[in-house]
Amino acid sequence: MSRKQFTCLDLFSGAGGLSRGFYDAGYEVVLGVDFDEAALKTFQENHGQAQAMQLDLFHHENIDKIESFLLEQQIELDVLVGGPPCQGFSIAGPRDMNDKRNSLYLAMVKLADRVRPQAVVLENVPGMLLTNHGIGAERVKADFKEIGYHMVPRLLYAPDYGIPQIRRRVFFVGLKDSGEEFAFPDGDTLPEHYVTCEEAIGDLPSLQTKQGEIIYGGEVQEYASAAMTDYQKKMRVRSDKVYNHIGSIPIEKTKKMIALVPEGKNYKALPEQYRGMYKYHEALTRYHSKRPSLTINTGHRSHFHYKYNRIPTVRESARLQSFPDDFIFYGNKSQQYKQVGNAVPPMLGQAVAAKLKEYLRR
Repeated sequence: MSRKQFTCLDLFSGAGGLSRGFYDAGYEVVLGVDFDEAALKTFQENHGQAQAMQLDLFHHENIDKIESFLLEQQIELDVLVGGPPCQGFSIAGPRDMNDKRNSLYLAMVKLADRVRPQAVVLENVPGMLLTNHGIGAERVKADFKEIGYHMVPRLLYAPDYGIPQIRRRVFFVGLKDSGEEFAFPDGDTLPEHYVTCEEAIGDLPSLQTKQGEIIYGGEVQEYASAAMTDYQKKMRVRSDKVYNHIGSIPIEKTKKMIALVPEGKNYKALPEQYRGMYKYHEALTRYHSKRPSLTINTGHRSHFHYKYNRIPTVRESARLQSFPDDFIFYGNKSQQYKQVGNAVPPMLGQAVAAKLKEYLRR
């Protein structure tokens, strides 16, 4: 196998946002492992020659299959990356320190101990650092230290790295048997230059008739205009068509309500007689054209386009997550939204991947 590129394996890959960042930074992504069949189809179609493996990592005996794959393919692994589910530490949902999903990261510990990559990159929710005085982060650091990896955590803020979305994630990076601490790259985008929703998705088809009616569009569409911003040019660099841009036509009640919400506001901006109809704090949230979006969710249908009375399409959500337009999502629409919402923004992964190259094979 060629050693011209550093190799990367993505555990709990989902669609592969984190590993797509490594791929775009010039790494060879060799394998993605997840339990979600639709997400694995998306992963395999968007990471060069990478393979996909469907495994349940609650069962650690399945790690044998990953090790066997690397041996059979004669792959010397340089970087193990992954975003194991740790819902018990999530600030957004109910916190349960005993949620069995909190222990899924141990599959990464066991695989790292077996195959000894040069580095491990683990991405997770901010609650790992913030909940119960950071007990989750301390567990991760202690377990990796035991096998020779000094994990350095840092909370990264997506807009600082040119991503048009308010999203905070914690990254742990550990180097094998090294006295060095990984120094994270600083984002170079100042708040006054954060990429806005309009700058990110303003060139995509409106999916609206001249009379203002929402339409579905089609599986493959033409761009609505030439790229108007540097971010749009970056997203379109390897694509000449628009994919995954299918409109969702809201029911009449929703259309009526969202039409009353100004951009950047939510249901609290409705006339008083309607406000009591909604309880969820992000209900009827309309993005603001001149700001980054809120954190992309997995399809709760609570967020709306800054201009049109519909939820963002999969492609619009993918753009706000920094997935380039040549990255095509598979599965039904619900599965695609889930894949986008659960992903690490590729540009965030790319920033970490580019910096990590400075430490590999020193």
